[in-house]
Amino acid sequence: MNVFDTDDTGLRTLIHDHLKVFAKFTSSSDCEVCELLSPHFERFANDSAYKGIYFLRLDSDQNPVARKLMNERVAPFFVSYCQGRMIECDTRISDEEVQQQLDRLRAYMPIPGV
Repeated sequence: MNVFDTDDTGLRTLIHDHLKVFAKFTSSSDCEVCELLSPHFERFANDSAYKGIYFLRLDSDQNPVARKLMNERVAPFFVSYCQGRMIECDTRISDEEVQQQLDRLRAYMPIPGV
């Protein structure tokens, strides 16, 4: 599987170690949408179209920085990073929305020299 579970510390390191990172913030407290999107998220992570993207999963209930990032939003919350910077973040409730965000990340052009 190409989805890696991490915590706040790992997230900070991994977004700088990989050019493009796609993170899914979940909630361990009975999040039905999180569960419904899990197979799709794993399918995207294993899809060769997204091979240049590093897929992460964090439980916001267990990670204070992730929880703060979600602040007034609900899980599942998806964040796209490029070159260590957040470029898009929002709650997604369908696999189509997740795929659209992934496609934007895939198409995103890194800034030369950064």
